[in-house]
Amino acid sequence: MSAAAQAAPAVTIPEIGQPYGGGFFSGITRDPDTGKRYLNITAGAEHELVGAWGEYGVKIEGADSFTNGRANTEAMAAAGSELAQQVLALRIGGHDDWAIPARDQQEPQYRHFKPTAESNWQYGRSGDNPNSVPVGLLHTDDSPAQTTLEAFQDGGAAAFKPRAYWSSTQRAADSAFSVGFDDGGQDHDDKDDELRVRPVRSELLD
Repeated sequence: MSAAAQAAPAVTIPEIGQPYGGGFFSGITRDPDTGKRYLNITAGAEHELVGAWGEYGVKIEGADSFTNGRANTEAMAAAGSELAQQVLALRIGGHDDWAIPARDQQEPQYRHFKPTAESNWQYGRSGDNPNSVPVGLLHTDDSPAQTTLEAFQDGGAAAFKPRAYWSSTQRAADSAFSVGFDDGGQDHDDKDDELRVRPVRSELLD
């Protein structure tokens, strides 16, 4: 190991739910192309937005990443998505790099901040996340459990609503991926449906 590497301070990873970087630390994802790991930070509930993902039937180039919400959101905004434009205009805690979370950035939000004690949806790929650290596993009836973080429990100051939330990951010309924060079902909705968005930002870990 080089002297520089030995001298480099270790990166301290926050605890899940710890205030950090303008929001709350919500997990780590790995870029499948580069192998680099990123800290994901979820904005507070007061910064949620509601709107349509985009225009139904229009395929947007560059909005297909499972891990890079910022790239997806920029592509959406360039194609005219008002929701994406609103997210890109956010400045929270001195940070202006917020995005609609990509599909595999969004899954840990449910895993770690599940608001309710409702049984989990166990069909499709619900819970499956090859790009999170640790890797996300398919839901069981009671895993993940309701978060122990009171602020994120149903009705808490930072809690997700038990509703469907958009990801920025496009599925097809007419739909994009979403997650229901009542039972964690990973689904897809028509792009012109009006769903909630909880913004996220990322910081390079290594």
